[in-house]
This record gives sequence, structure tokens and C-alpha cells, in this order.
Amino acid sequence: CRMKTWRGGERGSVTAEFAVVVPAIVLLIVIGVGALATSGRQVRLEHGVAEAARIAARGEADGDALAALRRAEPTASGSVRQDGDLICVDATSPTTLPLPLPALSATSCALKSDFDV
Repeated sequence: CRMKTWRGGERGSVTAEFAVVVPAIVLLIVIGVGALATSGRQVRLEHGVAEAARIAARGEADGDALAALRRAEPTASGSVRQDGDLICVDATSPTTLPLPLPALSATSCALKSDFDV
């Protein structure tokens, strides 16, 4: 008889714990997937600025270099600048996570080509 009373006081506790744990697990999965997607975008941004810097260093138009950047990461915006013998491309891209995170950024430089292609 005493055992029934003890069990009756615990009735529904598993459901309550499940209701708290499941949303937390779902939130962690969503944040993890978002972090992986953001990491992939950062890699694409870095590849894009490297390609854009090589294109600009060959003497092609800045617009062509920035077009290569946007092919790699469509949401990116960038600029081309000269730093001595180097041609550098700086780019930023917004994050897609709904968190107050800074924008993704990348810079790459290539040695300016002295000959015409």
C-alpha cells in the first residue's frame, strides 16, 4: 500500500523531464548544423578571395575578380586594393545564424604580375 502512494507522487515526472530535454537537444542540433554551415561558408569565402586576388594580380578588371568571389560565395561583398607589389582582396559575408555574430571575413593577396597575358 505504501508503495502505491510513493509511485503516485512520481507520476508524470518522466513526461516533464522529456518535455524539458527534447527542446534542448533540438536546439543543440540546430546550432550545430548552423555552425557547420557557417564554417562551410567561411571556407568558400576564403577560396573566393584567393581566386579573386589571383585574377586581379594578373591585371584583369576588378569587376572580373569580384565576380569570381561572388561565384564562390554569392552573399559576399568585397574590394580590391593594391599594397606595394601585392594585389589584395578583402571580403565580408553575413552569417546566416539568427545570433548576434560578426560577419564572416577573409583577405587574400597575390603578387602583381608584371607581364601581359
